[in-house]
Amino acid sequence: MLNFFEPNRIFAITSKAPKYVFFIFILVLIIGLVEALVISPEDYIQSHSVRIMYVHVPAAWISIGIFSIISILSFGILLLKIKNFSLVAKSLAPSGLVFNIIALVTGSIWGKPTWGTWWAWDARITSMLILLLFYLIYILAWRIFENTNQVNKITSFIAILGLINVPIIKFSVDWWSTLHQPASINLLSETSIHSSMLIPLSIMTAAFTLFALLIFLMKYNTELIKIKNKGLDRL
Repeated sequence: MLNFFEPNRIFAITSKAPKYVFFIFILVLIIGLVEALVISPEDYIQSHSVRIMYVHVPAAWISIGIFSIISILSFGILLLKIKNFSLVAKSLAPSGLVFNIIALVTGSIWGKPTWGTWWAWDARITSMLILLLFYLIYILAWRIFENTNQVNKITSFIAILGLINVPIIKFSVDWWSTLHQPASINLLSETSIHSSMLIPLSIMTAAFTLFALLIFLMKYNTELIKIKNKGLDRL
């Protein structure tokens, strides 16, 4: 089973995948934008500014999800010694960073008309900023250290340490008095958000997930090509 994770086997699939993912992404994005900007109603309190939610929330979810995946892969790197896990984790980081930045920027834009300020040291905002710092440190570590074994260990420890921040982001609105409202979507209990907003939110989340996958595939294929070129240089 572990042979499946060999770079040459995966490259045969990932080298062809981006064009198909891009096509599906554009299709889903168009549907999502129509739902979010045209069909979905405005909020009776926030008016049209609530539409920022359809970018802000999926971006936050994906950035948190990607870092969680990187952390899980890091356990595999340290415990199972699967080298390609480090390549996957490294390739996931840029897309996670991009969506983390999008979440913070759109949150700031949404905060101005809603809270009357661009930035507040709210528990959730602060913990998302900390997540951004972990992304930056993780990516920077890959650039600083050249020894493969050393960088694998260092980046894995960074990701595992950063995993502590993930539940803080999730439960910050419950643990502290924050500007953010409690979660409207719950997997284990009733969802309070109306279907007219839940549908476009779900479609935009799917579109952003496809975009994150596209960024990952491009980065991952680039890393595989680098490995191949290094191998040829040694011959």
